[in-house]
Amino acid sequence: MLRIDAGRSESYCDGLRRRSFLQLGIAGMSSVSLGNVLRAKEYSAKSTGKQKDTSAILIWLDGGPGHLDLYDLKPHAPAEIRGIWKPIRTNVPGIEVSELFPRQAQVADKFSLVRSLYHNTGDHFAGGHRMLTSKNMGVSGGNNSGKFPSIGSIVAQQRGSRQHGMPAYASVPSASSIGLNPGYFAGNWLGPQYDPFQTGGDPNNKDFRVQNLALTEGLSIERLEDRRQLNEQLDNLKRHADGNKTFEVLDEFDRDAFEFVSGSRARNAFDINQEAAEIRDQYGRHSWGQSVLLARRLVEAGSTFVTVHFGGWDHHWNLQSGMESYLPRVDSAVAALFSDLDQRGMLDTTLVILCGEFSRTPRMNNGGNGGPPLSKGTPGRDHWGASMFCLLGGGGVRGGQIVGSTDDKGYRPKTRAVQPSNIHATIYRALGIDPSLQLIDHRGRPTPVLEDPAPIHELL
Repeated sequence: MLRIDAGRSESYCDGLRRRSFLQLGIAGMSSVSLGNVLRAKEYSAKSTGKQKDTSAILIWLDGGPGHLDLYDLKPHAPAEIRGIWKPIRTNVPGIEVSELFPRQAQVADKFSLVRSLYHNTGDHFAGGHRMLTSKNMGVSGGNNSGKFPSIGSIVAQQRGSRQHGMPAYASVPSASSIGLNPGYFAGNWLGPQYDPFQTGGDPNNKDFRVQNLALTEGLSIERLEDRRQLNEQLDNLKRHADGNKTFEVLDEFDRDAFEFVSGSRARNAFDINQEAAEIRDQYGRHSWGQSVLLARRLVEAGSTFVTVHFGGWDHHWNLQSGMESYLPRVDSAVAALFSDLDQRGMLDTTLVILCGEFSRTPRMNNGGNGGPPLSKGTPGRDHWGASMFCLLGGGGVRGGQIVGSTDDKGYRPKTRAVQPSNIHATIYRALGIDPSLQLIDHRGRPTPVLEDPAPIHELL
């Protein structure tokens, strides 16, 4: 296999270093045979009725945001449950969201809300593993290693990239779940070639550059003086490869991986500074907004599954200050993404998912976290996995829908209870992958990707 030194990076929990995107593969583009991948694509196409060119953007709210403060408000519940903010109407009759989401309220016809999601665990690690892999498998705070491939890794294996020279699976700026990297976003026993490519850095910085990418040993993007020198090095590398007979015998996936390093498609996609100022303003001039914009650029250029990390949602206290800081940023990023995708003609082929590992307790606490009231700060909410939300839109998912409901205080699903496997099945179906897919595990046994492969039919 072609090897190009991509420099050193921080070690992952499996002890591997991403020394080379080509040595380990670019999210499923290498270290598997072309025949196997083509057969998998053909199988999914036959099972779902057609081959799709759909991509997905998963916005991950790491730490767990409360459903009662975002998309399932209970204005008639007691004060300690209904919380601080009021619901507002959206452009879809009967759908209301937090008053801190005025821009999303204007585009609610473009997305749907699952209000009856649950998995019944308040453990960060157990919840993260369930939401990102759909599996229980005994994962908890005391046993927090990944046990199953993430949904993004499986999509990368089954679909690959939609355009040569782009990573099939990418994370902006990082693939972090409850402090683990790549954690439950990883390929796990599928292999590190199905881990996401992580951009690193802060897309909101004016000098943002993709980290951990080098062309030859000792040469990194950070050390290059300007774009012209970078382009010159890349062009020289590609010209050298074109004259090398070894390059002619590389299979399609090694060519794709080489094109990722030497070609212009990925470089242009990662260059967020090419975006017009007004578009960047719509997403919000903050890390979250610009990360979502970069995710849109990646799927537009040909990536298939892109995750965006929004961290810091573990508000056991100081809920008000936290939400009043976070929710406006979520609002601008999510609303701009749906509007932008629609205007670019990409909404029907780009699925957007917004969720975290669990929700927060309906009843607010006293801010003491086990100590005297208010000793930690103002009131907050604790861990809760018995009722959660998931936002989905685009990619063939019907907008303007509410799936399920919770009881009058938001403790548990009241109607149409949904579990993580049903969310995953819906995503797979939207991406043209058969939800009843089985993978061969490291022991050579066929293993169902989902215990319950039933998608949410109301949304498809």
